[in-house]
Amino acid sequence: MQGPHIENAVLQRMRNDEVALGLVVRLARSGEIAAIAKASGHDFLFLDTQHALFSVETIGHIIQAALGCGIATIVRVPRYDDPDIAKFLDAGASGIAVADVATAEQARKVVEACRFPPLGKRSVQSTYSATRYGSYPIDALLQELERKTLVACMIETREGVANLDEICSVEGVDLIHLGCSDLLADMGRPGAFDDPELRAITDRLISVCREKKKFAGLGGDRDIARLSAFIQKGLRFHTTQTDVSYLIEAASRRAGMLREVLPGGRG
Repeated sequence: MQGPHIENAVLQRMRNDEVALGLVVRLARSGEIAAIAKASGHDFLFLDTQHALFSVETIGHIIQAALGCGIATIVRVPRYDDPDIAKFLDAGASGIAVADVATAEQARKVVEACRFPPLGKRSVQSTYSATRYGSYPIDALLQELERKTLVACMIETREGVANLDEICSVEGVDLIHLGCSDLLADMGRPGAFDDPELRAITDRLISVCREKKKFAGLGGDRDIARLSAFIQKGLRFHTTQTDVSYLIEAASRRAGMLREVLPGGRG
């Protein structure tokens, strides 16, 4: 019997030393957002349960649609002890990103929730959505799930930055993702994405991740020139924008163009 095979476009990209791009989902409630992400050149959905009102079932339906289109799904949860982490993974999520991880101990709690024993404490069942419910030997199944599940810790505070080396050293963590918006707020400089200290922190993140054999990610900053420079240095995971922002930007641009040609102009 052929062993299980699970797709994870994020890990595949990054393991090939390529950049994985994600669409942050806060507005969409339909699985069609997975096809839209695919058509627009994204590799994954970043399902934001920290900042948006989602039911667990809705997240599950979006994950199922994404599995059918080859799009990975990373679910952001607000805390390392979120009780729904295991449900999202059992439903077929490609990975979990935990917000505001500030210490190595919290990072170990993330691993406990996301990894099977002996590294973690994730509960085992016999079939999984990610394999289309195929029946496989449990040892091979768990090994494949471990290889194809992305575990990400988000650093969003000065405390997290101070503990970066220790967090990055935790076994079972794949990715350290810098949440620039919250970090800048914690630094007392909200929105200052060109801040020299933030650039230095990002450079350090990339360097430490390279040393510890982890992947480095960045969210919040949308400046192409800065992102290009970070990518050249080793950034491999980036959330491009939220579905809400894309809708507002495109709708505003189109409406503005039409207003310009209507009788009387914008007035």
